Amino acid sequence: MADVEQPVVQEQTLDRDCTTLSRHVLQQLQSYSANAQDLSALMNRIGLAAKLIARRLSRAGLMEGVLGFTGGVNVQGESVKKMDIYANEVFISVFKQSGLVCRLASEEMDKPYYIPENCPIGRYSLLYDPIDGSSNVDINLNVGSIFSIRQQEGEDLDGEARDLLQNGRKQLAAGYVLYGPSTMLVYSIGTGVHAFSLDPSLGEFILSQENIQVPSRGPIYSVNEGNFWQWDDSIRNYIRYVHRHEGYTARYGGALVGDIHRIFLQGGVFLYPGTVKKPEGKLRLLYESAPLAFLMEQAGGRASTGTQDILDVVPEKIHTRTPLIIGSKDDVALVESFIKEAAWESSETAHARS
Repeated sequence: MADVEQPVVQEQTLDRDCTTLSRHVLQQLQSYSANAQDLSALMNRIGLAAKLIARRLSRAGLMEGVLGFTGGVNVQGESVKKMDIYANEVFISVFKQSGLVCRLASEEMDKPYYIPENCPIGRYSLLYDPIDGSSNVDINLNVGSIFSIRQQEGEDLDGEARDLLQNGRKQLAAGYVLYGPSTMLVYSIGTGVHAFSLDPSLGEFILSQENIQVPSRGPIYSVNEGNFWQWDDSIRNYIRYVHRHEGYTARYGGALVGDIHRIFLQGGVFLYPGTVKKPEGKLRLLYESAPLAFLMEQAGGRASTGTQDILDVVPEKIHTRTPLIIGSKDDVALVESFIKEAAWESSETAHARS
């Protein structure tokens, strides 16, 4: 009787050279200075918040009080989901223990949240969207978190956080967490865009893709075409253009982070334009548009309102909204060309009438 070949059991061992999130920050800065260690510690706290939220999401269907609406409305006038509240409280709790962050601002809170015990030494501010795309939670689709780190400027004696009302180039770091088949954290501190995957067996975010570069042109256009008749003619003309030309593929999942992540990897453009009635758009500049624009520029892409680079927009208030056109350079430029053409035609018509 022939010998039966026994299956080879291969044990997976931890790669000693695998790079964790906090270690990667120090490597990117090539420094162990106090500022570098601060940023490393801050990213580590964001990673902890992401792990707690990911754990909750993974058990959402098995636990009471996780799914559905709270019955409340946030400062934006939007219905609040239970996961929104939980995720917001997670960020507050995690950063209370950091000693580094004096204040947090999120779209779920009317005003910034101060941590008085941290303020004497904590000179950083965290701005974040705790759960982006929370309507996807109840149907088990991708959701995400978006974050931005800024350094506090001035004394902020009246608690109004006016120093946050500056353009997006003032960000020290920005990123997002994508909760999907795996939990991914993507960040930049101005030295490229890097992606980490959560290894549940280790409880660590491990570097999975370094120096992400978005293609200069891509096949994806991502937009909620259900709003077609609410848009300005320029945006409708762009959509008609991609309908008539081969090579374009529509992809829209209802969660900004998931749609943007696809653009980073495959190229193309994501649009969330304003409407005729609300030209300012829906997305919040400080919590959504500016952090993602920071990442996109670091990856070689662009982000625009249609007429201005997102990172140059100065907010008038904490919850300022903007239109957003973001993705591959050539694709963003194409959308802008339709907007410029419409503006030129409008001015010519007005000139002719006068």
